[in-house]
Amino acid sequence: MIGNLGAGKTTLVKGIAEGLGCAREEDVSSPTFTLIHEYGEPPRIYHIDLYRLDTDREVRSLGLDDLFASGQLVLIEWGERFPALMPLPRTEIVIAANPDETRNIEWRIISE
Repeated sequence: MIGNLGAGKTTLVKGIAEGLGCAREEDVSSPTFTLIHEYGEPPRIYHIDLYRLDTDREVRSLGLDDLFASGQLVLIEWGERFPALMPLPRTEIVIAANPDETRNIEWRIISE
């Protein structure tokens, strides 16, 4: 998911997690400091926040390849900072906040 701070990335994850029956909206929070949250039992959604990481090495240490291979939904905030580490194909969701508090949402399929 791509968007400025406060654009609504975690809010989108809340709706997805609740819609899939993995977690109640109030149980979903930003993984800014923990880096990864899991929702569902067993986990059906991995919610990852790369905002606080600075290097490819730090991101690789999270074991994202294993999460990508799990077959579960992986939702990443700030993944655009590390494009070489993101899987192909993938869907990017771009969220832009408007002054009237509405959002523009764009879906992109990235295959190469």
